[in-house]
Order: sequence, then C-alpha cells, then structure tokens
Amino acid sequence: MDGIIVSGAIALVAIFLVGTYNRLVTLRQRVEESWSDIAIQLKRRHDLIPNLVETVKGYAKHEAATFQAVTEARAAAIAASGGSATPEQRAQAENALSSALINLRAVAEAYPQLQAIQEFKDLSENLTATEDKIAFARRFYNGNVRDYNTTIQIFPNNLLAGMFGFHAEAFFELADARERETPQVKF
Repeated sequence: MDGIIVSGAIALVAIFLVGTYNRLVTLRQRVEESWSDIAIQLKRRHDLIPNLVETVKGYAKHEAATFQAVTEARAAAIAASGGSATPEQRAQAENALSSALINLRAVAEAYPQLQAIQEFKDLSENLTATEDKIAFARRFYNGNVRDYNTTIQIFPNNLLAGMFGFHAEAFFELADARERETPQVKF
C-alpha cells in the first residue's frame, strides 16, 4: 500500500513538472511569435518610408534637414532590427523614427497640393495602417510577455523556471508619455 502511495506521489510530481515545463515552453514560444509579428510590421514601415520621403521631396525641396532626419532614423531602426537588439533598444530606435515621421507630416501639411496626389494618399494610408498594426502587435507582444513573466515568477513555477533556464522577457515600451501615442500620419 505504501508503495502505491509513493508511486502515485512520484507520478503526480512528474505530471506537474512536465505540465509546468510544457506551459513555460508554450508561453516562451508565444512571446517569440509575437516579437516576430512586431518585426514584420516594423519592416513594412521601414519599406514604406523611402517612397513617402521621395514623394514629399518633390514638393518640399528646401526641407532637406527633415528628410535627412527621417532617413537617419530609418537607418537606425533597421540597424536595431538585428538579432542582437533588445526590445528596449528596438523601441528607442523606433521612437526616434516616429518623431522624425511626425516632423515629416508637419512638412507635408504645409503643401496642400501634395495632399491631392493619389500616390501620396496611398502611401499615407498604408503608413497609417502600418502604424496601427505596429501598435496592435506591440500590445499583443506585451500581453504575451506579461503572461510569460507572471508564470515564471509565481511559486512553485519560479523554482522550475530557474532550473530550466527560463528568464523574464523585456516589454516593448516607449520611453516617455508623448512617444506612447501612435503617430497620426495625415497628409
């Protein structure tokens, strides 16, 4: 009888360990998948920006500093897209790009004839849609990070998480309150 109780207890512990490990792996995969979603949307944003800049350049030739700032911010954001960048580094680079895009929007607003061009309208709408998708992907990622981090930090999961090498993930956060707003790109 004692052997059955011991065997049952060992089986329950084994089931708990396997279940907890599998849950941690599943949550980590969700975090990685949602990070990939952010990367895809940021790539799309990076690809749209040169076309938008070129379209605006045709009308605002004397705004070279703004175009240069957008180009440099885009290059920094692409560089931060590398595999070694942390979410904090990536967010910082993307924040700089968002600020540069806000300045570009201000330049474009000074040229009403530019706003009438269909190509410009299409690029603007695509960029606005992409900004919305980035915001959604960021929320989705942060939700997955929250769930993952909570799971690895609660007892007794925290004991197993440390043993199996699960570590907390960083949120994709924006530095200040002004940057927390999705840029409204309206031309």
